[in-house]
Amino acid sequence: MAIVSPVSPRCTEPLWRPVRRLNRAGIPEKYLPWLLDPASLTERLIGHCHQHFHVQLLDQRRARPLCSEARAVGMRHGTRAVVRQVQLMCGDSPWVYARTIIPPPTLARKFHRFARLGTRSLGAVLFADPSMQRSEVEVTCLTPADLVYGLAARHLRAKPEVIWGRRSLFRLGGKPLLVCEFFLPDIPEFME
Repeated sequence: MAIVSPVSPRCTEPLWRPVRRLNRAGIPEKYLPWLLDPASLTERLIGHCHQHFHVQLLDQRRARPLCSEARAVGMRHGTRAVVRQVQLMCGDSPWVYARTIIPPPTLARKFHRFARLGTRSLGAVLFADPSMQRSEVEVTCLTPADLVYGLAARHLRAKPEVIWGRRSLFRLGGKPLLVCEFFLPDIPEFME
């Protein structure tokens, strides 16, 4: 099923804040450890899921990223990139909506495999690459006025008031890609 970003004059882009400038008191305790954990999210989710963990591919195509996404990966506004949207699932329950922006230079040479991930985990590929570098995590709180909220909540029966998310710019062999992860209401409490 293709997911197209709806365009509406009332929709806005998320406001991202670096972790170092974050007011942690305003973040519900359930989400704070998930937002700040530096480890592979895929590995953490597998450790918490006592059912079948899997990646559900929602959409992957060449598209124009949001302005803030294009800026984060160093692209000119209007340029197309591979935009990958997935849900990370525990059994039938969506725990995370993830959105990845892969600019054209990153798809060159050995990194073309990102365009063919399908239902495989991106995190497993990222954290296995010895050249991987990760930027500081940025955090956001989506509301229904945010464009990405509609994408993240699209498959949820009950729509939450807000959705907490984080993003990081990864570099593999110096080539950038942006990973945005939004934690859905069914995600369990974080345990070490």
